[in-house]
Amino acid sequence: MKLSTQYGNKKIEFELEYRNRKTLAIQVKPINEVLVLSPKGLPEYIIKEKVKSKGKWILKKLLDFKDIGYVPFNREFADGEIFMYLGRNYFLQLFLKVSLKRISVELTNGILIIYTPTKDNAILKKLLERWYRKEAEKLILKRIEYYKPKFGKEPVKIKIKEQKKRWGSCSSNGSIYFNWRIIMAPPLVIDYVIVHEMSHLIHRNHSLRFWNQVESILPDYKVRKKWLRNHGVRMEL
Repeated sequence: MKLSTQYGNKKIEFELEYRNRKTLAIQVKPINEVLVLSPKGLPEYIIKEKVKSKGKWILKKLLDFKDIGYVPFNREFADGEIFMYLGRNYFLQLFLKVSLKRISVELTNGILIIYTPTKDNAILKKLLERWYRKEAEKLILKRIEYYKPKFGKEPVKIKIKEQKKRWGSCSSNGSIYFNWRIIMAPPLVIDYVIVHEMSHLIHRNHSLRFWNQVESILPDYKVRKKWLRNHGVRMEL
C-alpha cells in the first residue's frame, strides 16, 4: 500500500506492509524506496506520524544513496562483469566446458574465474555466494584468533550467514554472526566489523565505554566505519 507524509517541504512516499509483529520498522533502500513494516491494525495516521518523526533520518539515507551514485544490480554473470573482493574489483571470466562435473571458482592474476558447464545465472550466483561464504569464514576465523588476546574473551560460536540489515551481530550468549558479504570489503574494514562485534562481548550496548573499547584497539575506527557506510550498498551479488 502506497502512502505519504510531509516532512517540512519534503514529501516522503513509502510502501506500507502489515505484518505479524509488535513494533513498527522503517527501511530505506536504494533507490528512493522507503518500506514501513507495521503491526496489524495500527491506524494509518499513527504510522504517518511515526514516519514523519523519522523524516530527517529517512531523507539523509536517501541522500546517502544518491551521493554514492548507487546503481541497482542486474547481474548477468558474463565475461567482463566486475565483482568486489577484499575491497578490490575483479573482472569475471567464465571457462565453459559442458563435460565438467564440478563447478569451481578461482581468483588468479587479477581475474575471478569460474569453471562451469553452464551459464545459468541462478546456478552461477549460488556458486559465487558459496565461494564468498567460505572465503569470509577463513579470513574471519583467522582475524578473530589475532584479536582474542586483546579482549581476554572469545565468542561462544562464530557463524557466517545471510544478514540483510547488519554486517555483524553479537547475541546475549556470546555468539557472533557475520554477514558473508563483508568479505567484499577491504581487510581493514573487515577488522573493524570483527572488533566491533567482539567489543559487544564486553559491552552489550553502544555506550561511550563500548566505543572507547573499539577505539583502544582501532584508533582509526571512524575511517573504517565511514568506508562501510559509504560503500556497503555496493557489496552485493
